[in-house]
Amino acid sequence: MINDDKQKNLELLEKTAGMTANQRLVVMLYALHPTDRSGSVLQTAAALAQLVGMAPTVFSRTRKQVIEAGWLEETERIGHIKYYRLDPKRLGENVVIPLRRAT
Repeated sequence: MINDDKQKNLELLEKTAGMTANQRLVVMLYALHPTDRSGSVLQTAAALAQLVGMAPTVFSRTRKQVIEAGWLEETERIGHIKYYRLDPKRLGENVVIPLRRAT
């Protein structure tokens, strides 16, 4: 039996089947890496590139392609460093927050 996290990762691999190997690696890195409460991966591109054995320039170029494909969204900018998270809509998460009537 596959647990929920493994099932989600397998589904994510299936959804990214049309992407290049490097693009899929970046998506999976963002899916598996620890995040803050907003889902942001708070690591620099250089640190992430090193983690997966990619040259920083290749990682940055690949991440840009993944952003343009709608898989990542910028969540925060501190100075010149940008942080990203997987787009919740791509993960099938409900991103609509129901409104309640104020009483």
